[in-house]
Amino acid sequence: MSSPHPISIATRGSALALAQANLVLAQCRDAFPKLSFELKIIKTTGDKLQTASLAHEGKTLPKGLFTKELEVALLKHRADLAVHSLKDLPTELPEGLILGAVGQRADARDVLIYRAEDCFCGAEKSPDQSPRRGFKPKLAVKDLPAGAVVATSSTRRKAQLLVINPGLKVPDIRGNVATRMQKLVERADLDATVLALAGMIRLHFRITADGRLEGDAVPDGLLATVLETELMLPCVGQGAVGIEVRAEDERIAAICEKLNDFNTRQCVTAERAFLAAMGGGCQSPVAAFAQVVGTQLQMRAISFVHGPLRRAHARRPLKQAVELGQQLAAELKA
Repeated sequence: MSSPHPISIATRGSALALAQANLVLAQCRDAFPKLSFELKIIKTTGDKLQTASLAHEGKTLPKGLFTKELEVALLKHRADLAVHSLKDLPTELPEGLILGAVGQRADARDVLIYRAEDCFCGAEKSPDQSPRRGFKPKLAVKDLPAGAVVATSSTRRKAQLLVINPGLKVPDIRGNVATRMQKLVERADLDATVLALAGMIRLHFRITADGRLEGDAVPDGLLATVLETELMLPCVGQGAVGIEVRAEDERIAAICEKLNDFNTRQCVTAERAFLAAMGGGCQSPVAAFAQVVGTQLQMRAISFVHGPLRRAHARRPLKQAVELGQQLAAELKA
């Protein structure tokens, strides 16, 4: 395989997107040392609307906020591969594009981030002039006091948080990972937030043995508690990187074969089939998490679409990923 031009990998410009794209770039260069690869940074609609409120109950959100411009670049041959956080990629792709590969999944769990008791720097006063709260390490969601504010823009996280602790307040929060952490440190009206562990790992953040959160862009005074999936089920595709390509590009298909992790692909295929059958997008109050166990694929799913929490669980042979997702969706919609 040879090419007179560099193979272009499209990505958003956020710190996390670039970290993921650089991982894919390194894999490409290792697998195809004779080929030339380059990153192409593209600003998406979602990037432009970071400060806008994107979640309104009862209203439909635009699909593909963080993917559309990358897809246009693929279709117009201005890029050859597009790297996405798979949780941001709609289940229905534009005609002519496919999910070419899925990288090995990172830790799919969520993390509760909150202030330590000794975190006092740079705080604003809360609207009611109440003192800013801090907490001891290893804080559990159920142990947050009544009225505690856990900010998140995810309807899935909000619904599950309120099942665990009905006394919480769960307003929206905007911005990238670093921005949300800075808001938590500075604003007295916020007590905690929830972030994806995979993104934190890819940004080289660390949770120490005593529960402190560390890293180059981490403000001082933050603690972290990892939330097990039995407590907080992740969103579809969380922790996985998806690589979108043109459907009929055999040269790029050969590259994708080297980038694809089979087990992760089967897991997210089941999850995305579930989401598609539920008729929802990334802001729907549903969650699903599949795992490979021997030759079986097992998946748990939850839904708040029709009111109270509903749960489902099933397993099927590894090659029946789509059927597994559709089965769980049918059970939760029944």
